[in-house]
Formats: sequence, C-alpha cells, structure tokens
Amino acid sequence: MSAFKNLFSFLFQRSSAEEHVARYVIREHDRGRSLEEILQDRYVQNRLSPEQQKRLLDRPEIVGAISGDALEAAKSGVATSQRGT
Repeated sequence: MSAFKNLFSFLFQRSSAEEHVARYVIREHDRGRSLEEILQDRYVQNRLSPEQQKRLLDRPEIVGAISGDALEAAKSGVATSQRGT
C-alpha cells in the first residue's frame, strides 16, 4: 500500500523551485514592481514552466500579497504566453 501511495505523492508536492520563486515574487512585488514584470524575469522563466507559473499564481501567499486585479491580469498574461509558444 505504501508503494502505491509513494507512486502518486509527487502530484501533491510543491517543488522547491516553486517555493523559491514564490518568495522572490512577493519580495519583488513588495519593492514596487508589477507582477507582470516580475513574471518576465529570467529568474522566474528559467525555473518554472508556464504551467508552474500558472500554478504559482494560485498559491495562497501570492493571492494574499498581490491585489486581485494585478493577479487576474498576470494569469491572463501567462495563459496568453502559453498559447503563443
């Protein structure tokens, strides 16, 4: 039974890259940068796939730190960049 549980445990774990990028996004936003600008940083682009970036925007600490309008604009920007690739 534990082998079966471990087989799918990756689905429920967040990567350490996502943790680091989430802290980076919050820190940079607190410094006054826009969320869209931060998501275009090489630091973010090199560490997270577009799908991971989209998931990042649903994290509670990101939602709590960034206003709703900026968050929705960034979500649509990530979705647009996925289609353009």
